Amino acid sequence: MDFKPAFKTLILAIAGASFALTAFAQWQWIDKDNRKVFSDRSPPSDIQQKNILKRPGGASRTAAAVPKDITAVPAVAVASTPAGMASAPKLPGKDTQLEAKKKQAEDAEAASKKVEEEKIAAAKTENCGRAKRGVASLDSGVRVATTNAKGEREIMDDKSRATETRRLQDIVAADCK
Repeated sequence: MDFKPAFKTLILAIAGASFALTAFAQWQWIDKDNRKVFSDRSPPSDIQQKNILKRPGGASRTAAAVPKDITAVPAVAVASTPAGMASAPKLPGKDTQLEAKKKQAEDAEAASKKVEEEKIAAAKTENCGRAKRGVASLDSGVRVATTNAKGEREIMDDKSRATETRRLQDIVAADCK
């Protein structure tokens, strides 16, 4: 009997199983932006206990709770906490950069919205002035000529004058507030 292939298979199976065990040491929590975070490291200290959804097999709720005032904890309690809990590294600058980018995007959006509102207000003011001048010219009784679809000039009759006056008065009512 040749034990070399069986021995190699056994060694590979043990190595594979040991790598698979590290996959069970996963933390899962909900961060301050309500996103689920999966990590092999413990959550930052500012994450509340109720937001921690999953812990690795050996970590219990009481061991994962790190007090806010570290000076009040005896040295024995500090030594008994897992190494990952004692030094929960924060990602430096990531949140501040993200917040700065969000604020910059919001400011740019607000500025573009303000410019758009100013354009709309200017257009309404111009439409208001034109409509008022149109109503004044129609009410003056002067003959008004328009151009038809063929490009020929036509004089407005009383019916078309009344229709145009009504349309312009609606524009004045809408744009001249």
